[in-house]
Amino acid sequence: MKTTAATQTFQGNDRLLYGIILGVLAFWLFAQTTLNINVGMAKDLGMEQNMMNIAVSITSLFSGIFIVVLGGLADRVGRVKMVQIGFIFSIIGSALVALTPTGALSTPVLMLGRIFQGLSGASLMPASLALVKAYWDGAGRQRAISLWSIGSWGGSGFCALFGGLVASNFGWRYIFWATVLVSIIGFFMVKGTPESKGEVKADYKFDLAGVITFMFSIIGLMLFLTKGSTFGWSSPISLGLIASFLVFGFIFYRLESKNASAFVDFKLFKNSIFTGATISNFLLNATAGILIVSLGLVQVGGGLTSQESGMLTLGYAIAIVAFIRVGEKLLQKFGARKPMIWGSLIVGLSIILLMFTNTLIGTYKILAIVAYTLFGLGLAFYATPSTDAALSNLPADQAGTGAGIYKMASSLGGALGVAISASIFTALSGVGSPIEWLTGMVDFVGRQDNVVIREAAMIALGVNLAMVIMAIISISMTVPKGKKGE
Repeated sequence: MKTTAATQTFQGNDRLLYGIILGVLAFWLFAQTTLNINVGMAKDLGMEQNMMNIAVSITSLFSGIFIVVLGGLADRVGRVKMVQIGFIFSIIGSALVALTPTGALSTPVLMLGRIFQGLSGASLMPASLALVKAYWDGAGRQRAISLWSIGSWGGSGFCALFGGLVASNFGWRYIFWATVLVSIIGFFMVKGTPESKGEVKADYKFDLAGVITFMFSIIGLMLFLTKGSTFGWSSPISLGLIASFLVFGFIFYRLESKNASAFVDFKLFKNSIFTGATISNFLLNATAGILIVSLGLVQVGGGLTSQESGMLTLGYAIAIVAFIRVGEKLLQKFGARKPMIWGSLIVGLSIILLMFTNTLIGTYKILAIVAYTLFGLGLAFYATPSTDAALSNLPADQAGTGAGIYKMASSLGGALGVAISASIFTALSGVGSPIEWLTGMVDFVGRQDNVVIREAAMIALGVNLAMVIMAIISISMTVPKGKKGE
């Protein structure tokens, strides 16, 4: 870190810390409420559900695409400045979402707002963590990191419940007006903090070509996943989107392999432990798709309100906050491999419980409460050991880059997982008649007018279960047995 007289004497205080946490909550608690309220938003705005699905996932997508780039940029221009830019992005994005009109302009306005919210997260998260590292030490730093983590993990856990409560009692637009207010308060709480910058290579150049090709590649894939059923999976448009993903992805790989200032250093993936932990992190975060599917199922197929469906996720929020430190203890006692596998198995069990969509709504609500609690427990067991496995095995001079790529995998996993799950659920929900082979295997009790929706949810959740299985395979093949250091 570049030091000045101001930064040498400045110590982090609660005003700065809580200001940073407001930024974290603006992204994880407020912006992510769309996982639960998207059905009501689509009806209110007159939007097709598949377009709303894109709006839900595009925030995490843009956060994932730009988080490494903006984290590196914060080291150059200043971390305080980047945090404040993140607040400005949040204010603009949230105001656009809140002002989204009904009708023809709803899609472009909503999409632009959600993109700004994603850029806000990409600006705030790495820069705020760097400030915590720069301005706190010892026990103070541990407290700051714990509160920051509670803001992110707790925010993501409570977002469905919070969104449902506000949307049902006041209207969904109030969520995003509240985000504007929270972001303004956070901006002024951070304002006045001495600037902090990082050491930057003298020959560093902003990797504009890498960012553009990576963005075009990932957006092509996401549009194919979310709109492929509408376009037709083998239509010229769909084939063009797949070609865009492959061509730009190849160009991106070639550019990054030769670029000393690449924002994705592919040499890191020669470390098999880092690779396995990052892949499993991507896949476990992709299971966020179970939220949009299961919450959509109980609203569309079961007639629950967003508030009632959000209440089902209370155990998820409590478990992930209460047990995330348990993952740390398990890491210390057993090493990374076992708690990562245990956490993944618990997540898998939670998905299996949610797949019983053939039951009555009363039974399914009980299963969902248990499932969401297990989902939070599994992620809590997995989170710290996975992060430790990914980063502790890298050389010190690669830790920062590795952390950025690992965090990018989290955001992109969540975005693409939601896109895949929502696309499958929406496409199969609109087929019009039950799927014969599934109806022949499973007896759907109770109402029969929603069997198609229940089958669609069962299949979409099954895809998430497959992701968990792939994550366990990745961990088993790459993360060694034994405690750290053995």
